[in-house]
Amino acid sequence: MDKNTGIGLVLIVAIVMGFTFLTRPSQEEIERENRKKDSISNVQKNQVAEDIATADALQPAKEEQSPVTDFFTAGNSVKKDSITNNPTDSLSSLQPQISSDQPKEQIISLENEKIKINFTTKGGQMLSAQLKEYKKFNGDSLYLFNADANLSLQLVNKQGIALNSDKAIFTPIKNSADDNQTLVMRMNYTDTEYIDFIYSLAPDSYMIKFDIAVVGMQNILSVDCLEKFKLNWTQKLHRQEKSEKNEQRYTRIHYKGTDGSFEELSESSNDNKEVPTGARWVAFKNQFFATTLIADNEFTSPSLHSKVLQSPDYLKEVEATLYFKPVVDNTGTLKGGFRYFIGPLDYYMLKGYDDGQKDVLQQLDLDKLIPLGWTLFRIINQYFIIPLFNLLASTGMQMGLVILLLTLIVKLIISPLTYKSFMSSAKMRVLKPQVDELNEKYPGQEKAMERQKAVMALYSQAGVNPMSGCIPMLLQMPILLALFSFFPSLIELRQQSFLWADDLSTYDAIIEWNTNIPYISSWLGNHISLFCILMTVTNIVYTKFNMDATNTGQQQMPGMKWMMMLMPIVFFFVLNNYPSGLTYYYFLSTLMTILITLACRYFIDEEKVLAKLEENKKKPKKKGFMSRLQEQAEQAQRVQQQQGKGQNKKKKK
Repeated sequence: MDKNTGIGLVLIVAIVMGFTFLTRPSQEEIERENRKKDSISNVQKNQVAEDIATADALQPAKEEQSPVTDFFTAGNSVKKDSITNNPTDSLSSLQPQISSDQPKEQIISLENEKIKINFTTKGGQMLSAQLKEYKKFNGDSLYLFNADANLSLQLVNKQGIALNSDKAIFTPIKNSADDNQTLVMRMNYTDTEYIDFIYSLAPDSYMIKFDIAVVGMQNILSVDCLEKFKLNWTQKLHRQEKSEKNEQRYTRIHYKGTDGSFEELSESSNDNKEVPTGARWVAFKNQFFATTLIADNEFTSPSLHSKVLQSPDYLKEVEATLYFKPVVDNTGTLKGGFRYFIGPLDYYMLKGYDDGQKDVLQQLDLDKLIPLGWTLFRIINQYFIIPLFNLLASTGMQMGLVILLLTLIVKLIISPLTYKSFMSSAKMRVLKPQVDELNEKYPGQEKAMERQKAVMALYSQAGVNPMSGCIPMLLQMPILLALFSFFPSLIELRQQSFLWADDLSTYDAIIEWNTNIPYISSWLGNHISLFCILMTVTNIVYTKFNMDATNTGQQQMPGMKWMMMLMPIVFFFVLNNYPSGLTYYYFLSTLMTILITLACRYFIDEEKVLAKLEENKKKPKKKGFMSRLQEQAEQAQRVQQQQGKGQNKKKKK
């Protein structure tokens, strides 16, 4: 490349660079151009968004289906597929014939002189149950449940989709017929497919009739569901009484088996139970009240669960899974019949529900919800204590006076046994000087057998049976134990005051504290009951008095005396939380026993008793109990002596 060509290239580059520099846009022009580009981009984006929105608007709307709709549309899918493939036959013909706007929850009430029940359209179930004639321990209205219970019917269609009635909104239909208040809760899917919950409350009654009708669903329900419907029932059991510890003791699930058995779950711990044999009814029970669901036929294979709650307002959370076989009527409607008993545990009222029912297996036996003790004690309470108590209570006296008269009558009835026991003690007491002589004649442990033999011979000659004093006491025990079950279960004592006790169905505290004291609070609670103190003092006095009166001079087991004196203290810790009506009865009973014993000692001439025993010694003796006992003692002594000789011979060898 020559010199001229090089200069030309340099000039061309310089001209291009200069032109580029001189013609470049300013900073303002650059910013203006950027704003223009951004505006164009935003316009394009908005256009795309509008196009998408327009496209979505042209698409058919997707309706959010409820559990009810899911259940029926899936269940009716077989019916839909079998209609036709014609495009004009759409799913709309199978949709529910109700407004698309779901109605809001409504509360409807049924009530009579005794009970008020609120129902909710959400699930078509009972929302609350108030007993008008009763109050809680603090004076509030008494509700057995109040928005803390749930009863749900579960159905399953052929596609396995479940429908729980508590997820649906029902329509209320209320009317009155024959003085019965009736409420129909209807979950209406179509005019021919619906569920009815029918409630009927009679005047002056705690019993509510409850019927279920499932209409137009035979073709969509699964085979298993047609064989048995499922009920899920849950409830939290309210605290109703002042003594939470005592009320917890009687709060549990009860049920009557189809075989006539009566069973219950644990009251003190969480418990679960399967009932393969089936049940006639299941009850969620407090100390004095119960909510009971009774099947017209039976519940098959119930599953029961109970959980103890640590709450100031609730004692337990209970649950029952119940199955029943629906009855099909001539229209194809599936039906189930039940009754609710929601009320107090009054013995004669519960017994009255079986009036006229001669078939034992068909009787409800709701009176067994009242814990009256084991079979023997229950018989005593049913046929003696309860009729006597009701007779006295019918006079209108204060309950404290009724218990006083009841105690006096019981003491008079068993007084022959008390007298016989006292006479046995008196006979042994007047023979004490002679027994002391035998103790001196045969001292020491090595002569214990001879001493015992001599004492038995003395009793046999005098015609005294040492066991005759124990037998009358044992015969009295069933009555005492029956009353131990009777008073805590007696609803008539509830909120009845006497003297310083505001409520004879709970403890009568004279001292209370809020601080938890280890060991003491767990046994006593945070209080001390006055009637319990009086009961303990009289028991200590009676124990000391009785030990002195029955001292026959025979040696006792070491520590027996202190053990007997300690028992009243133990009972104080055990019974401090129990109803004051019970401790008041025990106080009166022990006090009367002391007075009867003093009266017997005053009227019985012990010198004449001793003279009679001395005459008995002169009479020829028949082989009675004491003779046989003496022979057995002698035979045991001979066997022991022979064994001792045999051991000595072995040692010599």
